[in-house]
Amino acid sequence: MTGLPRPLLRLGVLLGLVLWATTGLAASPPEPAGYRTSDYRSPVPATVNDKPVLTTQQAAALWRDHAAIFVDTLPQAPRPAELPAGTIWHSKVREDIPGSIWLPDTGYGQLPAVMETYFEDNLRDATGGDRGRHLVFYCLANCWMSWNAAKRAMDLGYTLVDWYAGGTDEWAAQGLPVEPREPKPRP
Repeated sequence: MTGLPRPLLRLGVLLGLVLWATTGLAASPPEPAGYRTSDYRSPVPATVNDKPVLTTQQAAALWRDHAAIFVDTLPQAPRPAELPAGTIWHSKVREDIPGSIWLPDTGYGQLPAVMETYFEDNLRDATGGDRGRHLVFYCLANCWMSWNAAKRAMDLGYTLVDWYAGGTDEWAAQGLPVEPREPKPRP
């Protein structure tokens, strides 16, 4: 035995379990072989193509140094089809990491050809055609959209791709700035 009273020993074990669970080790599923095609808002892996995710501190350092292009992949809700003609409708304002580009709906597991082209064209424009430019993909915490997009960029031959799994949820929680963003025009 350790010589500790039983209640203190139990408390130590409990605190250890809480620490383990809150570090993400308990909730990190393995990476799928392909793209994630369902349950997009659920626990995410700790890697993309076996590359560890960026921490908020690492992402913030890249952002402050202007060392990477930040790509937001959060979907954008379309105008509801059942709205009567003439009804005024405004999409929800998206606040993301300052200076980012927003490529909505590019994180689904399967993309229509027109959205694949939209993704490829906008990455090419953002990087000036340099597949070695540093890209950081994100959306919200526990969102597979940015994981899929980061993997998709790697599959397209981009060589310096990172994934910030905490997204704007963790970014804002750390007191880092966000700003309203309009998406890149979609087809």
